[in-house]
Amino acid sequence: MARILIVEDEHPINELIYRNLLLVGHDCLQVYDGMAAIEETKKQSFDLIILDVLLPSLSGFEVLERIRSIPVIFLTAKDGLSDRVKGLNLGADDYIVKPFETLELLARVEAVLRRTQKHTKLFQLVDAEINLESRKAYYQGLPVDLAPREFELLETLILNRNVALSREKLLELAWGYDYIGDMRTVDVHIQKLRKKLGWETCIHTVYKLGYRLEV
Repeated sequence: MARILIVEDEHPINELIYRNLLLVGHDCLQVYDGMAAIEETKKQSFDLIILDVLLPSLSGFEVLERIRSIPVIFLTAKDGLSDRVKGLNLGADDYIVKPFETLELLARVEAVLRRTQKHTKLFQLVDAEINLESRKAYYQGLPVDLAPREFELLETLILNRNVALSREKLLELAWGYDYIGDMRTVDVHIQKLRKKLGWETCIHTVYKLGYRLEV
């Protein structure tokens, strides 16, 4: 997956971001001020920076002006329109306002990595291989016939692997906000994915909640 630099001076928030990005397979480095961020970008390469605006030593805006070649997502409590416009005009790829939902952050990260072609297009687990770009799946080397909604659910599980997702959240992410239907729809599709991909022991049922793809 991607190499991500987390620049956030509030340690609990920095740690929350770090742990959740690790869960879905990203390689992360944590720093807590603007100058440290600049120094790390000189030492090594990153696919993405998650950057607070209000930082010690240098603001997030000042950091972005010095590292324009790396995709950036601003994550900040500054929710004014002028701040959003300034951040985007400086070249930020996205702007998320605190407080935020972890799943939204993960989705925004994947969206930016997809646009910058830094995300993993192939996902392999046990005897199954999924190509997220061509939207094709294989089990033991043979093509697997997946309905469009099955693939949407599969992609949601892959992008949020190791994260427990409720049935409601799976419906929201895979079916869309406007879906109106029975929660058992998720259970039916999960059973189909388990059987088609040989993931009976990989897609875990989370008691009284939903499901988690264990990697």
